[in-house]
Amino acid sequence: MTVRLHPHALDRMSERGTDASEVIETVERGEQFPAKSRRIGFRRNFPFDGERGGKRYSTKQIEAYAVREGDDWLVITVIAKFF
Repeated sequence: MTVRLHPHALDRMSERGTDASEVIETVERGEQFPAKSRRIGFRRNFPFDGERGGKRYSTKQIEAYAVREGDDWLVITVIAKFF
């Protein structure tokens, strides 16, 4: 299985404070759940221990929304939550 990143997902990653390695790990090892428009969501928590928006957080949660293309996943968009 290969995880590919749509240009939209790449733009969102840089805006939302994550990178390709975290997104790929989320798809490969994260919790899977159904999403809208025949997409599949993947969720995974990562240790963060950093600052975002002027506040300190210990955890970063990545949600990646993808569609299946053959044996591969194409990640359409990415959301990062900090807590």
